Amino acid sequence: MATRAYILLIEGKRADHPSFKPGLIKKGFHVESVPNGASALVYLTEKSPDLVLVNAASMRTSGLRICQSVKDKAPGLPIVLVIDKLYIPPEKLSADIILQEPFTLQKLLNRMRPLLPSDQKPMIQAGPLQLDVEQRCLRCRDRKIALTPRLVTLLKTLIERVGEVIERNDLFRTVWETAYTEDTRTLDVHISWLREAIEKDPRHPEFIKTVRGVGYRLDVNLSDTQPIVLPKDLRK
Repeated sequence: MATRAYILLIEGKRADHPSFKPGLIKKGFHVESVPNGASALVYLTEKSPDLVLVNAASMRTSGLRICQSVKDKAPGLPIVLVIDKLYIPPEKLSADIILQEPFTLQKLLNRMRPLLPSDQKPMIQAGPLQLDVEQRCLRCRDRKIALTPRLVTLLKTLIERVGEVIERNDLFRTVWETAYTEDTRTLDVHISWLREAIEKDPRHPEFIKTVRGVGYRLDVNLSDTQPIVLPKDLRK
């Protein structure tokens, strides 16, 4: 399932400089905007966007310090820098793409898309949980969490049977691909790890519920998103 890319927009407010935010939202992106580099660093301590768009032209700055601080805070996070004038050599700017005004929104989109997650990745979803099986990455409420292969399989199984109580032995057989179910304590450990990754309070889980004496159940509000759609190669 395709999901909206998350864009962190660092942009000042100038009457003579229209914001990029309305156009990006109209094109289907989830956009969070902050007014300066300091606010961006605070944002990045809590959330993980797919791309940072630095509108230096709207702040009358070269963008050098902002881009460098973002790279230091989140290495590997793609940065697109918008400038009105090239004050310093491009190689000294810690940006993946540099665009000098004027340009169209379509040109901005064309330069951004190669830096964004592909819509063709095997993605399964239930409520606010979006699991990228191939990249072993979970997005949950603006957070990105890397998962081990076993945790991916465990969460995938729970998502595929969302709202259903899965017996411990059944879940263990499916995830560990074994007929041996005499000792399923490792399942409890992995459930605990998964809760640590996705729950706000692992001791009082919102998503992964324990059904005493039976097994586990994934509870989500499916009205938050579209119905689950599994790629053909994952419908097993």
